[in-house]
Amino acid sequence: RKDAFGTLRKEGGISGFPKRKESSCDAYDAGHSSNSISAALGYVRARDLCGQDYRVVAVIGDGALTGGMAYEAMNNAALLKTNFIIVLNDNTMSISRNIGGMSIYLSAIRTAQAYTGLKLKVTKTLNRIPGIGEKIVDNVRKTKSSIKQLFIPGMLFENMGLTYLGPVDGHDMRQMMRLFNEAKKVNGPVLVHVLTEKGRGYEPARRHPDRFHGTGPFTISTGKPLEKKNNPAFTVIFSKAVCELGEKYPSLAAITAAMPEGTGLSRFARKYPDRFFDVGIAEEHAVSFAAGLALGGMIPVAAIYSSFLQRAFDQLMHDICMQNLHVVFAIDQAGFVGADGETHHGCFDLSYLSLMPNMVVLAPKDGKELKQMLEYAVQAEGPVAIRYPKGEACTFPDTGEVPISSGVHDILHKGREVCILSVGSMTETAFSAVSKLQAEGICPSLVNVRFVHPLDTALLDRLAEKYHALVTIEENVQSGGYGEHVKAYMEEKHPEVRTASLAVPDRFWSHGSVSSLRCQAGISEDDLIQAVKDSWEKR
Repeated sequence: RKDAFGTLRKEGGISGFPKRKESSCDAYDAGHSSNSISAALGYVRARDLCGQDYRVVAVIGDGALTGGMAYEAMNNAALLKTNFIIVLNDNTMSISRNIGGMSIYLSAIRTAQAYTGLKLKVTKTLNRIPGIGEKIVDNVRKTKSSIKQLFIPGMLFENMGLTYLGPVDGHDMRQMMRLFNEAKKVNGPVLVHVLTEKGRGYEPARRHPDRFHGTGPFTISTGKPLEKKNNPAFTVIFSKAVCELGEKYPSLAAITAAMPEGTGLSRFARKYPDRFFDVGIAEEHAVSFAAGLALGGMIPVAAIYSSFLQRAFDQLMHDICMQNLHVVFAIDQAGFVGADGETHHGCFDLSYLSLMPNMVVLAPKDGKELKQMLEYAVQAEGPVAIRYPKGEACTFPDTGEVPISSGVHDILHKGREVCILSVGSMTETAFSAVSKLQAEGICPSLVNVRFVHPLDTALLDRLAEKYHALVTIEENVQSGGYGEHVKAYMEEKHPEVRTASLAVPDRFWSHGSVSSLRCQAGISEDDLIQAVKDSWEKR
């Protein structure tokens, strides 16, 4: 793919993640963390059962080792009697700097390697000094013997049944080849511990590895982004709002799964370090941990990307909703996310959250409403999820203050005949569409649907008295989305009212600009205008 790198993460170009349809060199489509050992172990078992002979290598980062799935896979791999190589790429980073017990353990291994080399040099020197030099060497040996186990590299992996090799300098090809040749001789699982530097070779990325983990276009000489933002991002607004609430509510705690920068919680971490928890790449643990915090008297705010929260579906259902616990979920990157593509689009959250009893789901139209919703959620009872998109928060003209309270929607425009129900990120599109429709003599009403779940049936009953048609629009898949719920209710209770639902078709979408993807999915401004016209003409 070398010649195609000019198209990286651009629409119609190559993805930023491994993809089998792009290259025969890719063995597995991936975009999320901690699953490589599991997938590779499946390859190993298939190889052995099919009587084939090839090498299987799983590459996993040290940050990904905070995900429990990695240990489940290593536990299972320990039973192997055939070769399986696991490469641990240790650069002390996931997206942000790693934290937790595994990070400490790997740091100890790196320290042990440095200590071993230094000890040999010092010992040789001291042994040349008669009497006192020998005593110093004996004392060093006695002191270190008490913590000998700490300095046995890879002891944890060895005790799990994996052969440990390393650590090795991942930028020294001769060392790497030597170690891999040894790894291929092992009849069983072997872990090769490789030390690398994130951003190596490009100074701006080396200085700011978290910023360059996933980057848009930038100036090569400086590393500064080319894109200019006019409005603050939803993430920035959330970041400031949660800090303000942290001051107002001493029991408020914030949780992230290895993404303090990405979710905007780094500001909270600096201001309230005792109430900030980075649990590593472990979304399942993050959600159950939040449940424990809530039961212990805290108000947990868990900030997790939409597509990453899917990993904790069972914990959301069983640990949070079943117990009806007061946990606030700040769900960033909802809807299409552009260049990150199909593994990261957050187009399923309204569906999987709306099927959970006790879960209240909110979607703000702009940054001001996000701030209001967050304060409402902190004061509420039971689980509350607020989903908001990636990128800049739009600004709406002042249409009058409508406080956030249970089931109260915001009517942005009063019209007749047809009513548009827009969800969160699509309200800007709907607002613009109404202006254009008015110029053509069509005057629909526009309701900003702030409470997506539970379904506000009282609102739908009132709308059925005034309008002959409803049109919903959302940046979520059709199945299980807001529009589908509205349509089902109206068909049962008000069959005389026609409903049209604009939502993302049920399939996986590749990378591309958000505006282009919306057009392809049929949820653009033009699509909404046409849907309203169709409903208007049939009145």
